[in-house]
Amino acid sequence: MKIALIGSGHIGRVIARLLHDSGDYQLTVIDRDASALEPLGTGGITTHLIESADTAALREALRGHDAIVNALPYPMAITIAGIALELGCHYFDLTEDVAATNAIKRMAHDAPIAFMPQCGLAPGFVGIVAHHLAQTFDTLDTLKMRVGALPAFPTNALKYNLTWSVDGLINEYCHPCESIRDHEPVRALPLEGLERFSLDGVEYEAFNTSGGLGTLCETLAGRVRNLDYKTVRYPGHRDLMLLLLDDLQLKSDPGTLKALLRRSMPATMQDVVLVVVTASGLRNGQLMQEVFVRKIFADRDRAAPLSAIQITTAAGLCAALDLFREGRLPQAGFIRQERIALPDFLANRFGRAYQQSRQVESIG
Repeated sequence: MKIALIGSGHIGRVIARLLHDSGDYQLTVIDRDASALEPLGTGGITTHLIESADTAALREALRGHDAIVNALPYPMAITIAGIALELGCHYFDLTEDVAATNAIKRMAHDAPIAFMPQCGLAPGFVGIVAHHLAQTFDTLDTLKMRVGALPAFPTNALKYNLTWSVDGLINEYCHPCESIRDHEPVRALPLEGLERFSLDGVEYEAFNTSGGLGTLCETLAGRVRNLDYKTVRYPGHRDLMLLLLDDLQLKSDPGTLKALLRRSMPATMQDVVLVVVTASGLRNGQLMQEVFVRKIFADRDRAAPLSAIQITTAAGLCAALDLFREGRLPQAGFIRQERIALPDFLANRFGRAYQQSRQVESIG
């Protein structure tokens, strides 16, 4: 299968390596940064140096591929998806942006090719888990999804390090959050709905952020009484972000906030990804609860270290693409993440990254 991967950044380069090393994909990687492409080119992967804004050059480089994998920041999602439709290439991405996903869904209507956005961690894997748990109840009452990509060793007041896209981070903190409350769709405010919990003796907080539910509100409409998604952080993070976004009014100046975070917030490869999905409802007439919990840690291999967010996000996209290649997903139109069966995902060679992680047996 001929794949064009656009973006060789923090996540893109891991996707490239996984697909190339599998032996089942003929890969071309496109990026505007020569230094990002150089390690891939020396490893036997075809590369093209192209500015993402140069749509004419992109069209020419993308022509003739079976599928396009978009690993660029979310503002480019609609543009790249439109080129995929024009060229007749299947489309996959990692976007968490609700508006971009809705636009792609409209493109996919009656399209002869497949569009599968949101193939990462959240949205992505967490939606697959939630939908799987939902199917185990005769009557589904409440579904809670909690996900965090956290530094293993927090040392600053925000108790946070950059582990992925700053654009995506600010986007999820600033936009309304889809949810379902008492069977009705609700758009909750970001950073609201603060709650606290402990796991393995560590205290966490969780609060509303946008995009993590993917398409589950639509999929489970009429079936679930309460459904929500919250981002997990260490206690105190939410209040400091409110100070920056609201009190200092940086929500209206995202460029300054992004520059501030990039300048003062160190990145880290020593992170941990936490996934907690809780479902409750009636099963055989009895009110029951099921909890799915995973902690995925960074791979500290000296030759090729990988952060936990790289592992989980790349695994999500590669597993989706692999299942599509095998014909286990629809081959045209819009594909929701929840079309993937959790057992199929965890059995996949890429999805095993989640299966091999440490499973936490209890939560309190």
